[in-house]
Amino acid sequence: MRLTTAQALVAWLIAQRSETLDGREAPLFPAVFAIFGHGNVLGLGTALHERRAELPVWRGHTEEGMALAAVGYAKAAHRRQVGAVTSSIGPGALNMVTAAGVAHANRLPLLLLPGDTFTGRAPDPVLQQVEHFGDPTVTVNDAFRPVSRYFDRLTRPEQLISTLPQAVGVLTDPADAGPVVLALPQDVQAESYDFPDALFEPVVHRLARPRPDRRALADAVAAVRSARRPLLVLGGGVRYSGAGATVLEFAERHGLPVVETTAGRTLVPHEHPLFAGPLGITGSASANAMAAEADLILAVGTRLQDFTTASWTVFAPDVRLVTINVARFDAVKHGARAVVGDAEATVRELAAQVGQWRADPDWTARAAELRGSWDARIDELRAPTQGAPSYAQVVGAVNDLSEPSDYVMTASGGLPGELVGGWRATGGAPTMDVEYGFSCMGYELAGAWGAAMARDEGVVTTLLGDGSYLMLNSELFSAAFAGHPFIAVVCDNDGYAVIARLQEGQGGEPFNNFYADCHTTHEHPPRVDFAAHAAALGCSVFTASGLDEFRAAYPRARAAARAERRPAVLVVRTQPSAWTDAGAWWEVGVPEHLPGRAAYDETKPRQVRYLRP
Repeated sequence: MRLTTAQALVAWLIAQRSETLDGREAPLFPAVFAIFGHGNVLGLGTALHERRAELPVWRGHTEEGMALAAVGYAKAAHRRQVGAVTSSIGPGALNMVTAAGVAHANRLPLLLLPGDTFTGRAPDPVLQQVEHFGDPTVTVNDAFRPVSRYFDRLTRPEQLISTLPQAVGVLTDPADAGPVVLALPQDVQAESYDFPDALFEPVVHRLARPRPDRRALADAVAAVRSARRPLLVLGGGVRYSGAGATVLEFAERHGLPVVETTAGRTLVPHEHPLFAGPLGITGSASANAMAAEADLILAVGTRLQDFTTASWTVFAPDVRLVTINVARFDAVKHGARAVVGDAEATVRELAAQVGQWRADPDWTARAAELRGSWDARIDELRAPTQGAPSYAQVVGAVNDLSEPSDYVMTASGGLPGELVGGWRATGGAPTMDVEYGFSCMGYELAGAWGAAMARDEGVVTTLLGDGSYLMLNSELFSAAFAGHPFIAVVCDNDGYAVIARLQEGQGGEPFNNFYADCHTTHEHPPRVDFAAHAAALGCSVFTASGLDEFRAAYPRARAAARAERRPAVLVVRTQPSAWTDAGAWWEVGVPEHLPGRAAYDETKPRQVRYLRP
């Protein structure tokens, strides 16, 4: 089949199919996000136009925003579908590097197709080309290498035949999932080749479920059976494996208290008697107390990031750690007794061998007891007050007014702590995306566009601060134009409040975070009218100045988003210094002359560096 490189790539994208979490067949690549420029408009742009009825192309307004939307799509689809994003050469390509970092840190599949300079080099230097004096093979696309799981620059059309199977292998691999970058020189995009017909035969990609090594599993069984106070930690790998029900059944059979990581949030219904809450700095005091008392941590599908482990101070020094993870890289960390395998398959095999063993009943009962105390604390924080509401009150209102099939998101600032720590899940399916692997400001709006595209039921609500809104808001117009509705709750507290908390909490002087502490030549500096700005981007707009107004406005925003098929932005002034605190420590570099250094020096020795087997 004689095709250009670009035509062949598009035909291959269309041929790839996926089995979704509920067993349906769907396109592996359901959409392409594109901003055209020199480097992709004639080659890939022409090929996409020719097949536009089979592969939807959505126009974005920043390359970073489009790529973050593709990441949000992949998360909402539980890694079973992948967004593809194309850009021109130079600045358009470099704008996607941050999104590649988000996908890499969060183990989410993303296909990036940046344009590249000419392999023939006859017109060099072309517009937007950065020349490297000592290496003419280097282009700006080499900046993707540190944040790619798989990188290739195609210099001949026939290279597609060997690289595409490798690319899709990474995108669909449960252990290696992450960003794939195929740099496409613009002359190569337009070259033709006689491709084998078999390259374009439909292929259905199904989740691989690697089984564990029998000896490693036997060691894990022995460790579990010898424990009196085991704690089950559920991470994002449980979500992507579709193992939530299996793991919860295992916990019920053996009386294991359950806690969740950020990526594993909403796997367990909040009122379940074994649920002790979310773990870590942005988690709950109840889960952290359980972690401090546990004699065994059974961590399933988590890489145990610093916010989950409170910089490795949340566990007892003599605790034993058993990990179940499909990625060996994550399983073997910190001297864990590692079981490498799919979460669903491995937990089933573990359950079959544990037998009639159960945890100490008093320990099992501690989960509900401690979570009840945490719930009472959250109820206090959510209680109505006068004046501007706190983050906890805003999150509580959204929680109360949401339906079980709704989907909630955030990414940066203080809202992850409020959402992870305070949200009460009512359903049995994962319905939260807190991007706290890379904590990328701006993901909240762009990612919500992707999530809204991916989800067939419920309403997507994203919560963000004024700082994130100002950093990346152009995809509000992309979503409004395309007709993808979601709700954006913009909490305006006049600056980077959570960083001010970190700064001042360690004894630093307030500087450059709240606008009141920033340099300006104005006696009365301007303020942003977020409502007017969002309206200018084509969104429905609502405002609230107090909690009662917010609770009245949120249902109207839901109704408007659904009826008008566009984002509804709800702007609310919030308290700048009221926080939910789980009582955990986070290691940051504190200069020795600041007052916070004393607490740092006191806590640092409690940090677990390596656990006993």
